[in-house]
Amino acid sequence: MSKLRWVARQWPLFLWAALIWTFSTHWFTGANTSRIIFPILRFLFPHAPFIFLIHAHDFIRKCAHLFEYFVFGLLLLRTFRNGRPGFRITWALAAILIVFGYACVDELHQSFVPGRGVEFADVLLDTTAGTFAQISAWLWIAAHRKRATESERRA
Repeated sequence: MSKLRWVARQWPLFLWAALIWTFSTHWFTGANTSRIIFPILRFLFPHAPFIFLIHAHDFIRKCAHLFEYFVFGLLLLRTFRNGRPGFRITWALAAILIVFGYACVDELHQSFVPGRGVEFADVLLDTTAGTFAQISAWLWIAAHRKRATESERRA
């Protein structure tokens, strides 16, 4: 029964992985996202040259990679912590390794999707985001631990 509870607690991780997988489909090719992003950019920057719009669109898509895999990295760390306090480097390294593996599989998936391509640079970007998530979590936990220690000293 405890394994079933563990799976039930991990639904955000599974949902997020499915969302990343969905973002790798034909619905989110550059041509399709440009139909949404370009009008917004035109509204925000009405006099911008077309080359600016292209670069801004690419930048937004890369930021989406960072956001997707940053959250994925945090959810993986949450899975490894499993309610336990603190931070362990082994949890962080395992999360980074899984982020890397999932990013590789995601790029492989894209190789079969019309309109999508494979870029190892995206794998590196995704892995960087997952690594940054681990560093951010470590800093957050360390700051809260320090704050708790200081408040205990005052009491």
